[in-house]
Amino acid sequence: MMRSSLSRWGLGALALAGLAAAVIDPALAQAPAAAAPAAPKPNAGDTAFVLISAYLVLLMTIPGLALFYGGLVRTKNMLSVLTQVFVIVAVVSIIYVIYGYSLSFTSGGGLNAFIGGFSKAFLMNVDPTKTAATFSNGVVIPEYAYIIFQMTFACITPALIVGAFAERVKFSALLLFVVLWVTFIYFPMAHMVWYWAGPDAIADAAKAVAAAGTDAAAKAAAEAKLAEAKADAGLLFQWGALDFAGGTVVHINAGIAGLVGCLVIGKRIGYGKELMPPHSLVMTLIGAALLWVGWFGFNAGSNLEANGTAALAAINTFVATGAATLAWLFVEWAAKGKPSLLGAASGAVAGLVAVTPAAGFAGPMGAIILGLVSGGVCFIFCSTVKNAFGYDDTLDVFGIHCIGGIIGALGTGIVVNVALGGAGIPDYETKPGELVAGTYELIPALWAQAKAVLFTLAFSGIGSFILFKIVDVVVGLRVTADREREGLDLAEHGERAYNL
Repeated sequence: MMRSSLSRWGLGALALAGLAAAVIDPALAQAPAAAAPAAPKPNAGDTAFVLISAYLVLLMTIPGLALFYGGLVRTKNMLSVLTQVFVIVAVVSIIYVIYGYSLSFTSGGGLNAFIGGFSKAFLMNVDPTKTAATFSNGVVIPEYAYIIFQMTFACITPALIVGAFAERVKFSALLLFVVLWVTFIYFPMAHMVWYWAGPDAIADAAKAVAAAGTDAAAKAAAEAKLAEAKADAGLLFQWGALDFAGGTVVHINAGIAGLVGCLVIGKRIGYGKELMPPHSLVMTLIGAALLWVGWFGFNAGSNLEANGTAALAAINTFVATGAATLAWLFVEWAAKGKPSLLGAASGAVAGLVAVTPAAGFAGPMGAIILGLVSGGVCFIFCSTVKNAFGYDDTLDVFGIHCIGGIIGALGTGIVVNVALGGAGIPDYETKPGELVAGTYELIPALWAQAKAVLFTLAFSGIGSFILFKIVDVVVGLRVTADREREGLDLAEHGERAYNL
């Protein structure tokens, strides 16, 4: 009992002492300050998803694109095409980590609307602990995973161009052109379309506007911060142009550059007079199949998270390709009397191209429409239009990638509509911290897409023309007539693809 009484008296004394201290220093009575919210950490599933998607995109290029293109050229040029595509991947991968990533995805200061800066040149300030934003608030992935994913896009885009002037370009000229083209055309386009402050920056600024309430000064300051966050983006992103996985950045960009290249370099010797059939449609189909499989990484991976939108992009990639394959096949069947394997494979690629900008925005029925339209229209451009104008786009880079990309980019402005089954235009401001579909208006949406298409055509078309001319002056673009007749395998590389 004695010990119990003393304990009670002791506790009471301590309580009185604490109360007195609180009176003397009120700060001691306050609750501890709330801890700052922890920085988001990458999810292992999202990280694995993005890394696997990057590997699939690399698979699209080597061996997918290399085999697709290689099978379409004549036997004497097969090895040259394989070499061109393979070496382009090697060259661009090095350029990308030296300065390509920094120019594409950092702030460019006064030129930020057009190009990034050099703050992450040589991957400075990047390590395994650094993260990159996705499209959901509070969700990030390791920055290295984002870099390797975007690097595969930078590798495949210039590789697409080589198909337009295959069988007649110098290897040295091609390498010089690729270095210049990714530097002055691709990296700026990637920045203008895909660089932005991220969902958290916009949501945080929008929350501050809401929290300001009726305080006019605080509200004005918060609104200025919100405007600043929204302005921290590339030019086409600020226009509201939607490009989920590269309709403008990759396909229109490469397609128009290919057209310019084939016009500057000129036609192959014997074009229009001699038969120049593909030497191996078997190789072409293997390449087309690898492209279709790899394109799931290209489109679904562009969501940067393994969630429902990635699944939407994946199913759209599946059905749009199927629809375009059938559209090309049946249009060709009606026009020429026979359905061909080459037509089916070409239609598949056209559908993959068209759905690329819409992959995460369209509903599956909208994706099917894009596939049907692209399959039919691209067939017409690769046959009727090409023959009418007489340009020698060897492997139909313009007819499939540029035209398919235009159809997809413009179509995205329509099929994104929620009323048509689309996912809607992303809105990070109405409910800060929660991604919702914003208000949709047809004309503004279509105009934003049309401006992006026209800008890409002009920027890449004019820029590529200048670069081709520079390369022609420096090293010469085209091999001699004798070397072209001999074939680039032996003339340029001293090897044969086949020794039978």
